[in-house]
Amino acid sequence: MFINRQAELSLLEERLERGKAEFIVIYGRRRIGKTALLLEFLKRNGGIYLLARETSEAENLRRFSQRIAEHFNDGFLEKNPFQSWDAFFEYLHTKAEKRLVVIIDEFPYLVKANPALPSILQEYWDLKLSKSQIYLVICGSSVSMMERLLGYKSPIYGRRTAQLRVNPLGFFGARAFLPRYSIEEFVRAYGILGGTPAYLLEFDDSKSIEENLKSYFQPDSFLYGDARFVLMEELDEPRNYFAIMESIARGKTTLGEIMNETGLERGTVGKYLSVLIDLGFVKREVPVTASRKSRRGRYYIADPYFAFWFRYVHPNEDLVETGQGELLVDIIMGDLNEYLGWIFEEVARQFLIELNKAGELPFRFTKIGRWWRKGEEVDLVALNERERQALFVEVKWKNLGGREARGILKELERKAELVGLEGWEKRYGIVAKGVEGKEKLNDEGWQVWDLEDFEENVKLGLK
Repeated sequence: MFINRQAELSLLEERLERGKAEFIVIYGRRRIGKTALLLEFLKRNGGIYLLARETSEAENLRRFSQRIAEHFNDGFLEKNPFQSWDAFFEYLHTKAEKRLVVIIDEFPYLVKANPALPSILQEYWDLKLSKSQIYLVICGSSVSMMERLLGYKSPIYGRRTAQLRVNPLGFFGARAFLPRYSIEEFVRAYGILGGTPAYLLEFDDSKSIEENLKSYFQPDSFLYGDARFVLMEELDEPRNYFAIMESIARGKTTLGEIMNETGLERGTVGKYLSVLIDLGFVKREVPVTASRKSRRGRYYIADPYFAFWFRYVHPNEDLVETGQGELLVDIIMGDLNEYLGWIFEEVARQFLIELNKAGELPFRFTKIGRWWRKGEEVDLVALNERERQALFVEVKWKNLGGREARGILKELERKAELVGLEGWEKRYGIVAKGVEGKEKLNDEGWQVWDLEDFEENVKLGLK
């Protein structure tokens, strides 16, 4: 089953149609769906798929020779496999007089076995392949190694014609993985699994969230063990990184709070946070009206799967390891709505971005984010700085009566004055589970959405 990734496929196919030599680098952490994307591309367009293994150079060359020989029906190559990467690239060059798609997956394994490989590739690209009809894709799951290969000091720096970092699917892109859940149940599932296809496939939407969690909290469960596996593959000193991520998951979002929670020094925390941000595990936010350099930055775990794992699983691993996973399920079900408040804010942000792309808001915004100062906070502020227009939105993971909704909107008007956008056109809105009298509020000029609108967004295909 191949779901979504239409933007990524379009990018790859657009490059294919150009008719020039292409050298495309694709990367992203494990389970994100890179291989499924590449295999779907090959299914539609044809080509050769070569999967590297963590084995010897000679063994990978032998396996690659076999795949290429099968593709070209080359009996000589089948009996006489490549003995070097020079022979491999020379052969591809001779076959690339017409369009030839070659995808090398898990490329970092090849570099690990032979660190000179990027230099060899550079030479062949510069002298031969760049003048051919080759469509070469290299792909890797080690984000840190792939980014080093793209870096200034790498021999292949500047040779790539395109690069693509594959990220988790957003809420609306992930919805199709669990279609039998109601939209409310899917918010819960998304808060636990995030948008990584491999994790979404682990839930059975014929079962309740609670039943799926009981399977999650088994010592041999993929969902239970994979967070640690993915992090330890990327991080050299996992103990301190884990401490930082657990403190963020507990709601310690400022640099000072993280320092106090972990007992680590400012310089150490800053260094580790920088690495976590580069790898996509943590994101830093500043008030939407502030400069990126603002000292009022807050840190959040970027992926719901890891946010959930560090909030509930990592601190309670002893319960899982001793076969008491059902007790952990009870703990989580009692706290889940509080946790989902933050998740729902992120989902609401994605929803407004989709409406913005579709032109279904009163104005097009160019910037969206949280705002906070001195104990006051607005969940989402969308700005069109050129036209001096602003939309202020409160997000509530609850069902609101009409009177309560009006109270929230009036309070939002008060807080909007603190943001300091004098002379701007201002609008006010709510995103909630459900809002009584939503139509009447919209008729009065407020912007009010609930889960019914989310479901409609999915049906319209705004993803």
